[in-house]
Amino acid sequence: MRTLRSFTALLSLAAFVGVSAQAATWTLSPGESRVIFHYAYEDVPGQGEFRNVDATFDIDAANPGACAINVSIPIAEIYVDTSEVKEYLLDVDMFNAAEFPTATFQATQCRLESGSAFVADGQLTIRDKTHPISFPFTLGMEMQDGRPRFNLTSEVTVNRLDFEVGTGWWSDTVALPNEIRIEVNVYSQ
Repeated sequence: MRTLRSFTALLSLAAFVGVSAQAATWTLSPGESRVIFHYAYEDVPGQGEFRNVDATFDIDAANPGACAINVSIPIAEIYVDTSEVKEYLLDVDMFNAAEFPTATFQATQCRLESGSAFVADGQLTIRDKTHPISFPFTLGMEMQDGRPRFNLTSEVTVNRLDFEVGTGWWSDTVALPNEIRIEVNVYSQ
């Protein structure tokens, strides 16, 4: 029954988007899209935003396993509420933005989990460290100005020390926990 519902959802998505057996390529709408990171420092919660994220999504509604997702994040354009925190984040012990100006996520396959819920299996690169990551997401479709567009939402936790974000004093996970929650709410153009 689950397979039938998933297949029906995919057919509906294909009909809505107006694609048959071909992939649709979407680009991120930067003005409406948000990629937020949540952290805590000495038990005080904080958040920031990765701005000016560039992304393309090749999604074939008839064959979701053949997706391609390419995301590029300009580290220097991180937004946080104080310049002091931003300086720390861009510093050599954290993101080291001068040497590693871009973080990337690339996926070449997706799995349909149910209805509009997918998982993209790919590689996340931050600094010069690349690790596999499963990126769960929900894909919604809507019409805007007579054209279809998608809304992709997700929440994933990344262990910052896997990517050496936080060396030296910043490797202390008591003051700054290892787990960083990333919240994604992006729209296509």
